[in-house]
Amino acid sequence: MAIASDQKPAPPVVRFREAAEADLETIVSLLADDALGTTRERPGRPLADCYREAFERMRAAGGHKLLVAETPAGEIVGCLQLMLLPGLARQGLVRAQIEAVRIARPLRGRGLGALLIQEAIARAHAAGCGLVQLTSDASRGEAHRFYGRLGFSASHVGFKLLLD
Repeated sequence: MAIASDQKPAPPVVRFREAAEADLETIVSLLADDALGTTRERPGRPLADCYREAFERMRAAGGHKLLVAETPAGEIVGCLQLMLLPGLARQGLVRAQIEAVRIARPLRGRGLGALLIQEAIARAHAAGCGLVQLTSDASRGEAHRFYGRLGFSASHVGFKLLLD
């Protein structure tokens, strides 16, 4: 039976797990596979030491999770970073921050990104978070619409200061 042209193919079957160091090359390749990532990341072999060092800092800090979506064949097809941020504001509310969301190019638009975000939200809720937030570069209009469809609201204006 043919799929109607207005229907998207179903998302692939995946499982979600925390990343291991052996996954870093694939994750960095995912991060680099878009217009902004190509200017910021250094994929390839050998993997730049900065990525392994950052991964170790994340593990040592606690409250930082690098999640991957993996097919039954063991192929990593998506990733995101989830950080738990305790704070005083909002009566001591713990926030979850989602960053670096990427889906493998051939699978974009099939619902995998929504499943990955939903997994992050479920993990944040289980960890006692009362709010999930994320940032997205101002140039990523399609991503903004995606996050809006998932229930996120563009409630704040963000600022960044790049330090040397």
